[in-house]
Amino acid sequence: MAGTTQPSAIDDILAEHAGLEQQLSDPALHNDASAARKAGKRFAELAPIMSTYTKLKAAQDDLAAARELAVDDSSFAAEVPELEAQVLGLDKALTDLLAPRDPHDGDDVVLEVKSGEGGEESALFASDLARMYVRYAERHGWRVEVLDATVSDLGGYKDATLSIKSKGEVRDGVWARLKFEGGVHRVQRVPVTESQGRVHTSAAGVLVYPEPEEVEEVQIDETDLRIDVYRSSGKGGQGVNTTDSAVRITHLPTGIVVTCQNERSQLQNKARAMQVLAARLQAAAEEAADAEASAGRQSQVRTVDRSERIRTYNFPENRITDHRIGFKSHNLDAVLDGELDALLDALGKADREARLAAE
Repeated sequence: MAGTTQPSAIDDILAEHAGLEQQLSDPALHNDASAARKAGKRFAELAPIMSTYTKLKAAQDDLAAARELAVDDSSFAAEVPELEAQVLGLDKALTDLLAPRDPHDGDDVVLEVKSGEGGEESALFASDLARMYVRYAERHGWRVEVLDATVSDLGGYKDATLSIKSKGEVRDGVWARLKFEGGVHRVQRVPVTESQGRVHTSAAGVLVYPEPEEVEEVQIDETDLRIDVYRSSGKGGQGVNTTDSAVRITHLPTGIVVTCQNERSQLQNKARAMQVLAARLQAAAEEAADAEASAGRQSQVRTVDRSERIRTYNFPENRITDHRIGFKSHNLDAVLDGELDALLDALGKADREARLAAE
């Protein structure tokens, strides 16, 4: 194969794709819903690679034919440079698709937003960030569920927990796009509480971790849990504030606290909170076991402090700056309305380049 693509890597993918195709055509597989779902998801993940590989092979065949015909007919010589460029581009695209991937890229996520320094202004900014992620999810057809939220006096979020799930089986899922969002986000603007029109700086923190469809590795000992129930707060209909349906689970060995008040019953809230706890423990276990993953996630929130930030949202200049890759754009309004793709594309490109360099 021409170019830089590793033959062994594509050979492995071709064999895996053929095997999955055979499995999915076997009616017996679909008797096990979990196994069928996993096979279908992986088959869909391989689709972009297979499509690019097919196009590359066709372009290589066309190039070989043009070169052969050009020997006897100079009119075909003009096609050679164009086909060479096409082959080179497709080969580069395939090499990129075959780059080492985060194993959680196809997973859904749980995303937490927490206010930090700045009081009410920080809580209002935290709610702006939560809305930004909700709008981004809506643009991509994802489902968003607010698992828990604590509202400030002015309607901001002291903290909020969102579950964001994709509706389809795609190679680059929710985690692949939002995994770069963990960290301290800084805002520079005139707060609604500021009477002198002065620009203030405050910060909010974002935590994001994968929520696999099934968390099989984590075993949770019930004796390690403290479970508290309390009355739900905020909007929610007639049942709110009348029954102790909200659930808070504290994992005593790690100090991880998960709350859920979105569901209508205490049992539903407990089940959902246990799912989130399992996902958080899974992420923590992977960090402890994998030094590279741990280093990669150190950019997430440690202290929600203005000096420790991954990104700045400057309202007076309508500018957003991601300090990790030096990305800048002057469309802050659009970004806060969910237009994050340009920024996330740049972060994804930097991540892929780093993975390729580490091979």
